[in-house]
Amino acid sequence: MKHFPVTVLITLMFGAMLLFPKAVFNGASEGLLLWFQVVFPTLFPFMLITNLLMDSGGLAFISGIFRRPFRRIFGVSGNGSFAVLAGFLCGYPMGAKVTADLLRTGRITRAEGQYLLSFCNNTSPVFIINFIVWKTLGEDQLLLPSLAVLMGGPVLLSFLFRRVYLEKGKHFFPDFSAPGNRSGRETDFSLLDLCMMNSFESIVKVGGYIILFSVVLSLLSESGQHSPVFTALTAVLEVTNGILIIDGLNLRLTLSWPLIMALTSFGGLCSVAQTQCMIQDTGLKISHYIIQKLAAAGAASLLAVFYVNFLQAAF
Repeated sequence: MKHFPVTVLITLMFGAMLLFPKAVFNGASEGLLLWFQVVFPTLFPFMLITNLLMDSGGLAFISGIFRRPFRRIFGVSGNGSFAVLAGFLCGYPMGAKVTADLLRTGRITRAEGQYLLSFCNNTSPVFIINFIVWKTLGEDQLLLPSLAVLMGGPVLLSFLFRRVYLEKGKHFFPDFSAPGNRSGRETDFSLLDLCMMNSFESIVKVGGYIILFSVVLSLLSESGQHSPVFTALTAVLEVTNGILIIDGLNLRLTLSWPLIMALTSFGGLCSVAQTQCMIQDTGLKISHYIIQKLAAAGAASLLAVFYVNFLQAAF
């Protein structure tokens, strides 16, 4: 009985797919194009290189560079600093993937893994600059404020989340030595092949979720509903389409920009599904992650409202 609501929902979706095959085709096509033209070339190279770094011993070199400043700011271990770097620069769901990989290989504790997941699985700066500011909003003056809100919000919240996961009386998470490659040999093409297959598996899973949520969005559009509640629920499904939905409402910029900042900070339900896919078998709790991302969305909206009401005029 506990699976009954999910079973009903899946059955309803199956019926909708039979009734609206054209919407299913269009949604799947749009999702596939989004994955192939944007997500794949953006994420796959980073997935591959991070796998190579962790399996070839390059992680120790990267951690050595960023260990001290990130330890002072975030309280993370040397290995954890690599997850912070990937999570802030590479975009969803790279922060979650790197955190999960570090945990699986014994480079960080589970407590640090949950802490890292709470603030370093974010939208990439490239997406913020290109898609949100230039393509969607068309407001160059919001470039720096958007980066400050979406990058600064998680940094501020990390000081709060650290108190939850760090042992009482401790100021930093413990360091563990980063092992070399799994085979114990020098990096060669067999290691490259192993890392490439791992990266392909991850990027295909991400693509599957994007296609699925694009189909759901296409089916919902067939309902003809335009109520505010329905629009909000539709927008929160997938961040890229959600941003376009909010922008299409033709709201005042002082309202639409904070809403877009909140949705981008949360990442949408599609990114939640991708994150859960990445952290499987690690013991990390997706429920904690969802609560923390909702807190991040609230912080982003408050920072955006504060800027448009008090700081924008000053600059």
